Amino acid sequence: MCRIAGVINNHLHPQLIRGQVKAMCQALQHGGPDDEGIFVDEKNNLVFGHRRLSIIDLSASGHQPMADVRQKIWITFNGEIYNYLELRNELLTLGVEFTSATDTEVIIAAYMQWGTDAFGRFRGMFAFALFDSIKKLTYLVRDTAGIKPLYYFIRPGQLSFASETRAFIAAGITTENEAAWPVRFLAFGHVPEPYTILKNVFSLAKGHYLCWNHASSTHVINTYKIAGQTKDQITDTYEAQHFIKQTLMNGVHRQLIADAPLGVFLSGGTDSSLITLLADKEKKEQLKTISIFFNEKSYDEQAYQRLVLDKVSGQNFPHLVQQQDFENHLPEIISAMDMPTTDGINSWFISKYAHEDGLKAVLSGVGADEYFGGYPSFNRIRYIRHLKKIPPFLFSAAHGLLPDPYKKLTFLANKHPIADYLLLRGLFSPGDIARTLDMGENEVRDILFNGINVPENYNYDAKQASWFETNLYMQNQLLRDTDVMSMNHGLEVRVPFLDEDFTNLAERISPSIRFSQQQAKKVLIDSFSDLLPQAVWNRPKMGFSFPLQRWMGEYNPISDSALYKGKLAQNTIKKFKNNQIHWSKAFALYQIQPYV
Repeated sequence: MCRIAGVINNHLHPQLIRGQVKAMCQALQHGGPDDEGIFVDEKNNLVFGHRRLSIIDLSASGHQPMADVRQKIWITFNGEIYNYLELRNELLTLGVEFTSATDTEVIIAAYMQWGTDAFGRFRGMFAFALFDSIKKLTYLVRDTAGIKPLYYFIRPGQLSFASETRAFIAAGITTENEAAWPVRFLAFGHVPEPYTILKNVFSLAKGHYLCWNHASSTHVINTYKIAGQTKDQITDTYEAQHFIKQTLMNGVHRQLIADAPLGVFLSGGTDSSLITLLADKEKKEQLKTISIFFNEKSYDEQAYQRLVLDKVSGQNFPHLVQQQDFENHLPEIISAMDMPTTDGINSWFISKYAHEDGLKAVLSGVGADEYFGGYPSFNRIRYIRHLKKIPPFLFSAAHGLLPDPYKKLTFLANKHPIADYLLLRGLFSPGDIARTLDMGENEVRDILFNGINVPENYNYDAKQASWFETNLYMQNQLLRDTDVMSMNHGLEVRVPFLDEDFTNLAERISPSIRFSQQQAKKVLIDSFSDLLPQAVWNRPKMGFSFPLQRWMGEYNPISDSALYKGKLAQNTIKKFKNNQIHWSKAFALYQIQPYV
């Protein structure tokens, strides 16, 4: 797990490009504290940079950027290839020779053997740049779940890329803000892909690769498909449970591979508890768990954590987080964000503690809610079908009359799937966004409903909710925030529920089995009924939550309405002080103040 950066520029001397990439690497040092590497190809005006966090093969053999023996193929790689040993053995039978024990070298060898078809053979989380000096091509490649970030910037004769947007600013490649990002942020609570806060800096879509042709200075972006997967639907409940159990156990087994200390985030919820119990089957005393607890009892999950800890062998590291910790560290947290978000505070703290406890990699329970119906949106989405029968103009006309919790109904004035998602998950209504940013409401709607790919067929069912939660909420918020906050502490977070074979299995299960209106994640829980304590899953959903409603309300820099620009923002903060609106709205307005 690392941070990567690079520049191809036909208009600059290679040493000037090297200076840019060096600056990018320095900005990304937190994500790769163990080593730094720079590769320069003067003939092609190309420089790759790398910051290393050593997880597999801790020796100098893992230094990057890395090349094949003939130094014809170069790579800078961020992530883990969990099936690299299987691929390595297959390549050995084909006569390939290796000089290290790294998964990075396997990527190079696989590409040399199979070309771009190799990308679909990898099981893992990854973002890498690969330079083929023979074909004069450079590839940017991102994993199919979008776990690892990869941003790019293109101008005539120039391609730049990095793991975080801050790297482009540090190198002076671009400093210009993207004009529309505040609109998206106030609506979504994050900046959705492919957009960023920087003009012409975009996120490479998951499961895609960008190919840069050095001869013509042109590029194309293509998808790649995961090899060896089937689409046959599973319609039998017991068969589904059997495969869920088998495939998740295999996924956890894969992701426990490491030559550095490894643990699990244990919140006390169903998903982290399940991952902990499965990991314990293999690691036993070697497995460490990291937990957080609070003095605020309504948020404290220690009782559920203990139910799991009583069944595992390894050492647990519990950490008390208090309001003073939040206030002391908030400036650091906001700096770590890279882009504004209304999430990630929890990830920052638990990653900090995991790093302090000596871990370099941890397993997380992200992904189960999205694939198996763990959120209220899975049941709420069907009501949108009925609300759509109301004439759309009535929602727009009623905006000024609606109390704050119902203003999001005005999204229904738009016939667009993103409007439906924002009704379920959004922060501010289009009218409030327009007034906050002093712009027209039609302009707000144009920004929100253009440029984000959505399914063509729309059914207002649980399967549609799963698409929303996976491709919008999890992709843009949970995964991005988890990555950037953990890497800020030099920590790698692995997500077994997003193992390629497991997500393929989930999508094959008939929706009537996969989703239950009576019990969230029923088929997943039933698959491990012999392992999960009933008290852990048979309770109201809580999520990995902090007492932020209270903490932010008592933190003057956020709750003092006089510090906010604009009457609407000031009134919103007053409502927050009176506990009438959710903390995420106040936090969004707090972050956006420097830009309005």
